[in-house]
Amino acid sequence: MLIGVIADDFTGASDIAVTLAKGLPGEGGLHTTQYLGVPQQPALSDVEAGVIALKSRSLPADQAVQQSLEACEWLLAQGCEQIVFKYCSTFDSTDAGNIGPVLDALAQRLEAKRVVVCPAFPAMGRTVYQGNLFVHDRPLNESGMAHHPLTPMKDADIRRLLARQATTPVSHIGWQQVVQGSEALAARLQASDSDAAELVVIDALSDRDLTVIGIAAAGSRLISGGSGIALALPHNMIKAGKAQGNRAALPRVEGATAILVGSCSGATRGQIDEHQKQHAVLALDIQDVMHERVTADDIVQFILTQQHACPLVYSSGDPDSVQQAQQQFGQHNISRRLDQLFGDAARKLVYEAGIQRLVVGGGETSGAVVSALALGSLQVGEEIDPGVPALFAQRTVPLALALKSGNFGRNDFFAHALQVLAGA
Repeated sequence: MLIGVIADDFTGASDIAVTLAKGLPGEGGLHTTQYLGVPQQPALSDVEAGVIALKSRSLPADQAVQQSLEACEWLLAQGCEQIVFKYCSTFDSTDAGNIGPVLDALAQRLEAKRVVVCPAFPAMGRTVYQGNLFVHDRPLNESGMAHHPLTPMKDADIRRLLARQATTPVSHIGWQQVVQGSEALAARLQASDSDAAELVVIDALSDRDLTVIGIAAAGSRLISGGSGIALALPHNMIKAGKAQGNRAALPRVEGATAILVGSCSGATRGQIDEHQKQHAVLALDIQDVMHERVTADDIVQFILTQQHACPLVYSSGDPDSVQQAQQQFGQHNISRRLDQLFGDAARKLVYEAGIQRLVVGGGETSGAVVSALALGSLQVGEEIDPGVPALFAQRTVPLALALKSGNFGRNDFFAHALQVLAGA
């Protein structure tokens, strides 16, 4: 294994996994496997990039650090030359962590000196300029992320955010330096009078900028960012003669379908609205969920009886309704109950009802579902939409999945994803 990734949620892991699997245009990527938690056995010998999906984004910081270090140790044992810490392109975290504390711990473990920090994902409108994170034309804190139920983002300045979270000093390299090219940027990253670790926030406005950064960081033991930070990493390994850039063909899966959605993002709500114009949709009322008037069996029954209509079950809502529910029941109580409900439903759908194509919306919901399914590892297939790959579980009965972050995907994503998983 050449490159090891530690991702702080499951959809983010899928996002960077497909980036590594496809590589730069015309070159090909790396043979990539996504692991659902830290594996208990060695990787297969042909895996060139391993992505460990943790559910650590919303954990207490000390637990996130512990899990991340465990993942790091396993990846190093597989021979990884470079470790990537992958977080959301909207830098989802709080002043207590978890991005800063994890970077502190990984930098110390790997004895990394200057650690790239770049959450930019231009394909989804996320860019970094003068150290500030933008979502399209809005600073992060004006993009709607200030109302996120778990990690409200109320500051766009990545330097300030990191300084409040991390003990490692934070510096910045502006876009004007990035456009001078990889050689100049690499020299800038290597030039320092101190051997102390440093977190270096780097601007990026385009995929070209991310490619420049990735090439400049070819020799770095630790880098961090959104999935775009990995764009050029396969190129580095191919250029060094350590990888061939070939990808194995993966299966297409037909069969029964289910869509489970737990994201409250504006993009996801729009996708649900679009889906219900032609397909079957069931909304879960949070009052019914919290008072256990709706069960996993209810979800399974709806999915199975509506197979002709691409059935989708969701728990979502606008910011006001979400806030009211949190005030009544508590944010973590709601999250815990929904995770259990969707996890139980997924397990019944796959192992009892024979569902073979499963699409999940929302990072927390995706984590709950794949944890409940205990699949171990997933092969990474083609990209369904930017940041969302087709995933395949190696089991007797084929299972294809798509795990979508809340803000990702085209307007008709859910039906489109089912078609791609079937090879249409």
